[in-house]
Amino acid sequence: CSVPKKRYFTISSYSLFYFSEMSIPTTFLVMFVAGLAGLFGTSAAAVSLVTSIMFIVSLAKFASFPDFSTVLLQCALCLAGALWAMVLSLFLWVLRPYTPATEAASSCYATLSKFVRMASDIPSTLEERRQWAEQFLQAQDSAVQNLTAARSVWSAVWTGRESADLRGNQLLVLIEDANQITNSIVALVELLAIASYRPLFQTLHREIQQAVEASATALEFLSESLAKEKNLVRLGDLDRAIEALEYQWQVIHSQTLNQASLGHADDYADLVSIGKIVASLKALAEQIHTDAEIATDLQRGERRSIAQLNIYSPIQPQRSSIIDALRNNLTFNSVIFRHALRLALIVTAAELIAFLLQVPTGYWITLTAAVALKPNFGGTSQTTVQRVIGTALGGIFGIALVILIHSPVIILVCLLILLVTAMSVRSLSYGIFITLLTPAVILLLNVTSKGGWEIGVARIVDSLIGGILALLGSYLLFPSWERSQLPAQLATTIRSNLAYFQHVAASYINPEQNSSTETIKNLHYQAALENANANAAAQRLFSEPRHVRGEVEPIAMLILYIRGFFSSVTTLAEHQRKFSGDYQFADFQQFTDAVVQILENLADALEQGHPPLALPKLDIYIEAIHNDIEQLHLARISELATNPISVTSTRQAVLEQTPVFTQLDRIAREMKCLHCAVDRLQASVDKSST
Repeated sequence: CSVPKKRYFTISSYSLFYFSEMSIPTTFLVMFVAGLAGLFGTSAAAVSLVTSIMFIVSLAKFASFPDFSTVLLQCALCLAGALWAMVLSLFLWVLRPYTPATEAASSCYATLSKFVRMASDIPSTLEERRQWAEQFLQAQDSAVQNLTAARSVWSAVWTGRESADLRGNQLLVLIEDANQITNSIVALVELLAIASYRPLFQTLHREIQQAVEASATALEFLSESLAKEKNLVRLGDLDRAIEALEYQWQVIHSQTLNQASLGHADDYADLVSIGKIVASLKALAEQIHTDAEIATDLQRGERRSIAQLNIYSPIQPQRSSIIDALRNNLTFNSVIFRHALRLALIVTAAELIAFLLQVPTGYWITLTAAVALKPNFGGTSQTTVQRVIGTALGGIFGIALVILIHSPVIILVCLLILLVTAMSVRSLSYGIFITLLTPAVILLLNVTSKGGWEIGVARIVDSLIGGILALLGSYLLFPSWERSQLPAQLATTIRSNLAYFQHVAASYINPEQNSSTETIKNLHYQAALENANANAAAQRLFSEPRHVRGEVEPIAMLILYIRGFFSSVTTLAEHQRKFSGDYQFADFQQFTDAVVQILENLADALEQGHPPLALPKLDIYIEAIHNDIEQLHLARISELATNPISVTSTRQAVLEQTPVFTQLDRIAREMKCLHCAVDRLQASVDKSST
């Protein structure tokens, strides 16, 4: 009997040695390939992460199996679980195939409701307004991100078909209308920010606030109606708020025109601005009514709401071939390549540490390192902190459950509750997800194998070691500091906003050669995405070590004024839809050329790392345009003195050109602030380099 035992020990030892020798290079190769998967989009990255996790777990579990049949059995069980999940998902999807797209549209309107609500009360003090502006921009980014996700879900359902069906067209219209409402709110906030300092605005402030609040509530009802597939939209409060606003506006309009003090162009300009706000809120209410009708038709299967609408499917990005993407990124200049190499080295090091220390659950170290390590230090540090703290809290809770609960039935109930709750909050908070998942894993291991409270301690310690490895790797191994990458992102963002501005300005300068609405919409969408990307890059920079990130105030100010410029251009784009082109500012073309020159210079300065050139004299053009608009206002005031009821060409010119001048004046100030921010940023870079 002793001979077979000795022989078995020898074979097992040799197998374990051979396994460890092969696992190290195999781990490196697999993780390097998994790291490169980010080149091909988020879906490929998600698949590679799951593949990496399965590889790490299989490597740890299969190494201790005594025979090949056990390995095959475990593989069969994993495959059976995957097939069951796939069949269940496909079965549920067939029962309700439109649910993902409907939920995505509902999420758009829920985010949009919060976005609109923020416009209801702009703070009066400068400090409060700055804080509000940051929150408003974050809400705008959330609206853009939800719109992007909704378009992606819609495309996944209907792309590839010859045409979308009735329900698909209705959902697409709702998604694109959410984008239009976002633009309208951006323009409305611009108008409110300008008018809020004027005395005339205060007389109508309460009615405006009520109309905005009612619009936000109506959008919230619309979101719930889509999510629950019931007609829950109630627009009575919105209609009453708009009626009250229109009535009060007519009273103020009549009183102001009848006042003898209306003898200055600025007074009439204030009146025109308030009228533009009222018109914008009425248009928003009409848009919400239209979307409510489409939502009702969506539930009833009717067609009338979209019979006259032109429907454009979302544009799909062109994808390069796999070989071209790999060839272009197999260099140290590629962030993805450096991340893949860093990931392979750190995960392999974690695998080696777990093997050398003979840690029973050492694969938890490897898993933590693989999941926590991100392409940037900010993302790595955030994920690591959430995972380690979540594992520690969840581990303590799991240990308490193991010690206190011994009934298998109660354990299974707790396990079910923890897993369902964890998956429900996964999209809301990664930290809470880990906190709930950890005790579920501890309970599951205690049910399926011998264990005890020691499993919880081991998981906490292993996660801590894996997190430390991830942080060290992100900090020490050819890090991709956001400071060095942010200028290129900012330059790209400026150029995207510049392209948007050029097409909108061209639609004013040459109305007969107007850029298509679809082109301007796509440029607006691209600029909004780049603005969100720049803001995300700045947030990653702020999470990096202080000695690396340098001075951040110029970056924050630069992004803030880029967003302000974007809002001004969006307001011009919204106003252009009612622009006849019969009256033109003489210096509009020169002003546009100067803005283009400034933005191109700022983008070049960021890319090449040199100070920007001196600003062109924008004040000359603004002063000339101001004189033109002042003459228009004075001419209109003279008309009102003799015939206040008549509709003249001067009145039409005033209504068209006053909002244009207001935004051009704001753009001129934003150009100066952008130039100053880039100049300060380049100066801080030069100072830190010396």
